[in-house]
Amino acid sequence: MTRVCFRLQVAVEHLDAYRERHAAVWPAMLQAIAAAGRRNYSLFLDDDGLLIGYYETTSVADADAALAASEVAAAWEAHMQDLFHGATGRADQAARILPEVFNLDDQLAAADGLQHRPDAASIETIQSPRGSAR
Repeated sequence: MTRVCFRLQVAVEHLDAYRERHAAVWPAMLQAIAAAGRRNYSLFLDDDGLLIGYYETTSVADADAALAASEVAAAWEAHMQDLFHGATGRADQAARILPEVFNLDDQLAAADGLQHRPDAASIETIQSPRGSAR
């Protein structure tokens, strides 16, 4: 599964409209996103208009192509277009993708093979008062 994080800029004067529209996304748009293969999709909006999106997919190219070909997605993006700062074209196709620099699960999995994790008994021994073993 590929993790994707992106950013866009919502115009500050349109923050309320952006929130309202996303409180009731069209059911057909929700279905189009799911059918395109995007999972665990979330959007986060700061008061300065910074919008951060995150989703997971098995194929970014396939998901992007499915939404680019979707009439519902085109209509939704047209409905949202005026809310973005300096937007030209579809915002979903102009979003800046952010590179991932850390993932806890990936690093834990990599570290698991490199070092022994103490079991509960050894942790208790290490943390016992006055250095006495239990």
